[in-house]
Amino acid sequence: MSALAPLLEAFFTERLIRQRHVSPHTVAAYRDAVCLLLRFAERTTRRKPHQLGLEDLDAGLIGAFLNHLDTERGVSVRTRNARLTAIRSLFNFAAYRHPEHAALIQRVLAIPPKRTNRVIVTYLTDDESAALLAAPDRSTWIGRRDHALLLLALETGLRVSELTGLTCETIQLGTGAHVRCTGKAAKNGLPRCDERHEQSSKPGSTNAPAPQATPHSQAREANNSAATPSAGSSTATSSPPRRRARRWPPRW
Repeated sequence: MSALAPLLEAFFTERLIRQRHVSPHTVAAYRDAVCLLLRFAERTTRRKPHQLGLEDLDAGLIGAFLNHLDTERGVSVRTRNARLTAIRSLFNFAAYRHPEHAALIQRVLAIPPKRTNRVIVTYLTDDESAALLAAPDRSTWIGRRDHALLLLALETGLRVSELTGLTCETIQLGTGAHVRCTGKAAKNGLPRCDERHEQSSKPGSTNAPAPQATPHSQAREANNSAATPSAGSSTATSSPPRRRARRWPPRW
C-alpha cells in the first residue's frame, strides 16, 4: 500500500473532522474533489487509486486536472477554485506528514487560483432590518417562528444551512446567551451570540444598551436632583449625597 491511502484517511478523519471540526457539507465537497482527482489520475497514469502514490499527484497532473474541469466538465471558475482549495488543503496537510516530498508539495501549492469577479457583500440598514422583522405576523405560531429566525440571522450572520441546522445541543435555555454559533459567522470574524451578549453587558461598553427610563427611575432622579443643593447655596457640602447603585445589566 502506498503512502497516499493513509494520508487521505488521516486528512478526512483527523484534519477535517477532529482538528478543524468542519461541517458535513465541507467534508462532502472535499470528498468530491478528491474523488474527481483520483478518477482523473487513474485515466492518466493507468493505475488504480489504491496503487497511486503521492509522487504521482505532481503539479503537472494537478494542472491537467484543472484544465479537465474547465474544458471537459465545463465547471465555473468558482467551482474550479473550490476544487483547487480542497487539493491545496490536502497538500498542506501532507507537508507535515511527508517532508520527503517537500519540493513536489511546494510546486502544487504554487498553483494559483483563477481570477473571478467577486460580488460585493451588501448589508441591511436599520430601517430595512426593522421592516424585515415587522413582516411576519406574530399573532400566529408560524409568524413568531419566522420572526425568531430572522432576528437570529440578523444578529449573528448565520448562513441558511447553519440556521436551519440548529439543534438542541446548540440552543441552551437559561440566563445569558441562548444560542452558541460555531459556523462561518464566527470564522469570518463575527462574534458568537454569547460573546456579543457578554460584550454588550459589560459596563462602559460602547455596544451596551442604554437603560430605559421608567416612572420609578424618573421619580428617583427628580428626588435626587431636588435634594442636591446648588453650588452657591450655604448648605452645600464637599461630599455629594449617596445614591443607590444602578442595577447592571438593566432589567428590561
